[in-house]
Amino acid sequence: MEKVSMFFILFMIYAFCGWLMEVIVTIIHDHKLVNRGFLIGPYCPIYGYGFLLLYFLLNRYLSDPIILFIMAILICSILEYLTSLILEKIFNARWWDYSNRKFNINGRICITNMIAFGVLGCLILYIINPFFIKTLSYIPNLILNILAIILFIIYMTDNIISINIIKSFKGELKEAEKDQTEEISKKIKSILSQKSILHKRLVKAFPHIKTTKEVLKELQKKIEEKINK
Repeated sequence: MEKVSMFFILFMIYAFCGWLMEVIVTIIHDHKLVNRGFLIGPYCPIYGYGFLLLYFLLNRYLSDPIILFIMAILICSILEYLTSLILEKIFNARWWDYSNRKFNINGRICITNMIAFGVLGCLILYIINPFFIKTLSYIPNLILNILAIILFIIYMTDNIISINIIKSFKGELKEAEKDQTEEISKKIKSILSQKSILHKRLVKAFPHIKTTKEVLKELQKKIEEKINK
């Protein structure tokens, strides 16, 4: 029970750290504060899942930092790619798109992120995680379990509420797919921005959301430009 509690708390810590990192990057890039991610709370679960994968799959490679660096890139890149693909299949939308960046794969992952994954993976397994585990070891087991239960209830409640909000995105995206104009994303954002504050938050969190039709149109346009050159 104590191990389960510790790993769930670590999951939440890394989910928060990932959220914080994305918020800071958004502030630097867009000069504004945005609550990033699908969930209402200050955490991005993909970073928590990424940590768990790195911890359980790469602990055996701690003696070889080069292999660990490469494996961290592979694991995190596959996770990001599959997450993008699954979300697109479910919601008919591309929630992030790296098509304009060099050395990207289908706009789902790109070389800059991949290198960052490798660096972060090494930092986490060699420095950050040992510090967190040592810190958590000082907390009595009873308090650790209670804290984990409280965080789990908050996390699951957030998931339920957020999934219901995201479902409305799917409905609006289906309606937007009927539109033949080039302003599909603007139409979606305009509709959703008129709803609750939680809908507005999701629009701000993913300002570059595109329907599948938009992605295909952009791809077709690029192909035509290359042919005409």
